[in-house]
Amino acid sequence: MCHKNSKRIDSIPNHPLVCIMECDLDELCKLPAMITYKGIDTKSAVFYHFAWDGTFGNARNNVEGQIKNIQYTIEAVRVANELGCKRFIGAGSQAEYGRCNFPLTPKTPAFPENGYGIAKLCAGNMSRLKCEELNIEHVWTRILSVYGPYDGENTLVSGMIKKLLEGEHVSCTKGEQIWDFLFAEDAAEAFYLLGCADGDIVNGKTYVIGSGDGRPLSEYINILKSVVSPSAKIGFGEIAYSPKQVMHLEADISELKQDVGFMPCISFEEGIARTLTWIDSRKEHGLK
Repeated sequence: MCHKNSKRIDSIPNHPLVCIMECDLDELCKLPAMITYKGIDTKSAVFYHFAWDGTFGNARNNVEGQIKNIQYTIEAVRVANELGCKRFIGAGSQAEYGRCNFPLTPKTPAFPENGYGIAKLCAGNMSRLKCEELNIEHVWTRILSVYGPYDGENTLVSGMIKKLLEGEHVSCTKGEQIWDFLFAEDAAEAFYLLGCADGDIVNGKTYVIGSGDGRPLSEYINILKSVVSPSAKIGFGEIAYSPKQVMHLEADISELKQDVGFMPCISFEEGIARTLTWIDSRKEHGLK
């Protein structure tokens, strides 16, 4: 299910097992009538809720808009129940934690500092209550920095690759932040494993989605530069840290490993190389 007029809907593979439908968040109640099953056991179906409106810029602190996102999440639980799904998996964010100086675990106290993080935290807790009421298994995730092919243009990795390929100067902070990047294919594997896992193990739990490999951001940036444009110069320190700069963003994925056997397979070096190959392939076909 994609929102109407999605700019990236063409990125979804054309495959016999994939059916693409368009539905905006304020139309979630229409989903049961739109979806028809052909021999699928709905009792084993998993409902993944990734949709969210207002993730960048000033929209993150749009109070009314973020409250709607909480309501949409609860509506998604109702729809999952009507469709007969056994499990609801929600996509939360590292923004739920606020600023911490240590690896993030499911039990790390959450003190979000913007409307987006506050709404994600509320949506996770409220959707868990709704799932308990409707007797649906509930799993909440808090995603850190995922990158790779098909990523949005406004992310750090995509934006920096674009500038380097176009020969632009790249300015950034000193890069002292401890960061954690996870390749999209590994992130997808984590969500797949959470969908397949034994309900007695994962039901009611929260998982941090990351690589568990915390490094200074400057190290990640230098790796990216060495793959994309080795001769380029990076303007470290040319941008000041923001007043509420997150200085430590690292996932503790020990519970994810223990409960569902998740293990990241793709290094940052390989992930950037794969992303660059994807960009080159699209250019060959005249695509942006």
